[in-house]
Amino acid sequence: MADEPLVLGIETSCDETGVGIVRGTTLLADAVASSVDEHARFGGVVPEVASRAHLEAMVPTIDRALKEAGVSARDLDGIAVTAGPGLAGALLVGVSAAKAYAYALGKPLYGVNHLASHICVDQLEHGSLPEPTMALLVSGGHSSLLLSADITSDVRPLGATIDDAAGEAFDKIARVLNLGFPGGPVIDRYAREGDPEAIAFPRGLTGPRDPAYDFSFSGLKTAVARWIEAKRAAGEEVPVRDVAASFQEAVVDVLTRKAVRACRDEGVDHLMIGGGVAANSRLRALAQERCEAAGIRLRVPRPKLCTDNGAMVAALGAEMVARNRTASSWDLSADSSLPVTDPHVPGDFGDEGHGHGHARHHGHDHVHEVSRENLYS
Repeated sequence: MADEPLVLGIETSCDETGVGIVRGTTLLADAVASSVDEHARFGGVVPEVASRAHLEAMVPTIDRALKEAGVSARDLDGIAVTAGPGLAGALLVGVSAAKAYAYALGKPLYGVNHLASHICVDQLEHGSLPEPTMALLVSGGHSSLLLSADITSDVRPLGATIDDAAGEAFDKIARVLNLGFPGGPVIDRYAREGDPEAIAFPRGLTGPRDPAYDFSFSGLKTAVARWIEAKRAAGEEVPVRDVAASFQEAVVDVLTRKAVRACRDEGVDHLMIGGGVAANSRLRALAQERCEAAGIRLRVPRPKLCTDNGAMVAALGAEMVARNRTASSWDLSADSSLPVTDPHVPGDFGDEGHGHGHARHHGHDHVHEVSRENLYS
């Protein structure tokens, strides 16, 4: 176990400052500082508020993770950080912090993809990922079907949301129902006491001529909002639990149906579900039911690992080190629209590189000569 790479991961793509530490595929620490309460009164994430919260939380959260893991920063084999996609300002805080720690410690830096990290985190729960891996990622910003032959270098998008992501739709319907923010957990809670068949809400992009793997929840969101408005206009009480259950069923029905179809079409006998909405109890239950019926093995991390966290970034960083992937260079930049086809952002080590040395640890060394001495104290 001591030969496995020890990596610290930093995640700041949205409103949570996540710092995780893993050794190989073993989770040692998962520290999170959330600013969700600061956004609640606005009904959604405010980018500038998120960025400032990351600045305040970064160093204390890193210190807490190191203490929880029982390791010294000097023991690390690398620093991984979400380079994108996400909120530009929030990403910049994480990338800047990762650069500072990596430079001071004389460690390799790995800028990794947020979506690929959501897939890789399952290794901390269920062991090494099968290759290829079919992944359904559902969160506030993304609803995607991805096929990964190699999580460090080969991730292929099969489908994605063309408008509102699933988590975004949950937030908007919770707002219409006056249930607060974030919407996912509260909709899930109310839905457990409602009838999922009470209201026949539409299933977007499920027609015979629609894209097989793409998602659309904007029409569903509008249909639910209009149904609620009509009830209120007629002076009738809105059955909140039935609305929540019927809306939730419409979302998870489409997600699971398309994911199982993708597995069948691609000949993949397992499905991994990740992202914040993967914590939804009905999504997990329906996915399990449909996967069992189709002979597909379902892999879903525990809820805490589904939401944004540093552990997932550390997991992908450790995989980069273990597979001798090229480390990132010091001009690594945050990319708010980083495509999932780029699981990580490697450095350029040609003749016109950035003054980096040669491979030193796990086949990598992008550390400037001036930082070979440990500057961290």
